[in-house]
Amino acid sequence: MNERDFAIEVVRRLREAGYQALWAGGCVRDELLGLVPKDYDVASDARPEVVRQLFPRTVAVGMSFGVVEVLGPRVGERAQTGGSASPLRVQVATFRSDVSYSDGRHPDAVVFSSAREDALRRDFTINGMFFDPIENRLIDYVGGQEDLRNRLLRAIGDPATRFTEDKLRMLRAVRISTRFDLTIEPATASAIRRMASQISTGVSGERIAEELRQLLVYPQRHRGVNLLFDLGLAVAILPEVVSMKGLPQGLPGAPTGDLWDHVLRVLELLGPRPSFSLAFAALLHDVGKPRTMARTPDRYTFYDHEHVGADLARDICDRLKLSGAERERVVWLVKKHQFLCAARQMRTYKLKMTLAHPGIRDLLALHRADAAASGRSTDHVEYCERLLEEWSEADLNPPPLLGGHDLTRRGLVPGPLFKRLLDAVREAQLEGTVKTVAEAQHLVDRLLETGSHQNPTEQQPPPSE
Repeated sequence: MNERDFAIEVVRRLREAGYQALWAGGCVRDELLGLVPKDYDVASDARPEVVRQLFPRTVAVGMSFGVVEVLGPRVGERAQTGGSASPLRVQVATFRSDVSYSDGRHPDAVVFSSAREDALRRDFTINGMFFDPIENRLIDYVGGQEDLRNRLLRAIGDPATRFTEDKLRMLRAVRISTRFDLTIEPATASAIRRMASQISTGVSGERIAEELRQLLVYPQRHRGVNLLFDLGLAVAILPEVVSMKGLPQGLPGAPTGDLWDHVLRVLELLGPRPSFSLAFAALLHDVGKPRTMARTPDRYTFYDHEHVGADLARDICDRLKLSGAERERVVWLVKKHQFLCAARQMRTYKLKMTLAHPGIRDLLALHRADAAASGRSTDHVEYCERLLEEWSEADLNPPPLLGGHDLTRRGLVPGPLFKRLLDAVREAQLEGTVKTVAEAQHLVDRLLETGSHQNPTEQQPPPSE
């Protein structure tokens, strides 16, 4: 049994018990588009306590809102078998009307109602349809089928009312229109523009980040990001990127577009399935340029913009409450987005340390898109990719020859000198000038004797013993 079959079975069980039951929302939209829904939702006039009585395995995920999750057989298993596979899941929600949304996100209370009233309280017409999988019949109280046919995203009823109820719906409008290549209906778009500054009311950084996390991995992400800008949402959630609009890109007077156009092009060139961290870093990779821009007679300069941008990216990630791993990856990508352009001239140890980083594939993808969007060669990307094929993990990141305990046994006291000496040994090891523990110890001796550990990689180790 697959999830679709189980969703039909849930509807059938509720019908046999005398209740109305229909597929609802996104799964209906996806089926009409010929897509495989990621999950199925059922709407019914059965109260939550009845649903829990009818099905042996349930989870009360939102009893006060009439939502019960029904668990089915484990994926890929027959009912009689055991195992650790996840069970099939279908959420069953009682038809309801929402009373009010004083926090701009969640209903204060709900009133159980009819299918029609349930449809009218949903967000967009294409998400407000029902489908009867038993009779193979569409139930559409809101005109969702016609809007889907016309490739329109339209709020149900009064758009301002829908967005006042739940401010996150404004971001969801951008995400849905981007995913399905829809045009936002004019009255709906106008309401978003009027209310965009209210997006932070009742909407946490985590929820905003989750919308961005989905939006930025869609193939049409560049269109979605530009829509955020045009609707006034970018200035509300990512004000740092707004100043890129209109900032010159390229030589003075050259018809190369502005920095915002460049960023959109980089996003477009990332390919069909980038990681969120890569896509977010691509959006932010030049965010430091507006603060570092200067002008010479023949060109614009943006000295140190990658470091300024990395600091801004860290602040943005913290504001959106991204995970530590996501934040560090985004910041690293922004800081290093120009680093490999000089890969052929780079000291071996510096290049190896970068190529050994777990985010190197994302960095190379960002380099490639950035260069292509600017009409520059991607030779440095191909060069690094060849090195990644030629160098093994042991070449890129060999076990250290010395550690802090080795220096302690030599009578050295832990402190800043430790790091300088260990860095010196590591750099020489990656350069290939130090290959054994004995050579590493000789290098430490020489650095301590000459006091030249400030520029350690210029030292040549003595012959191996």
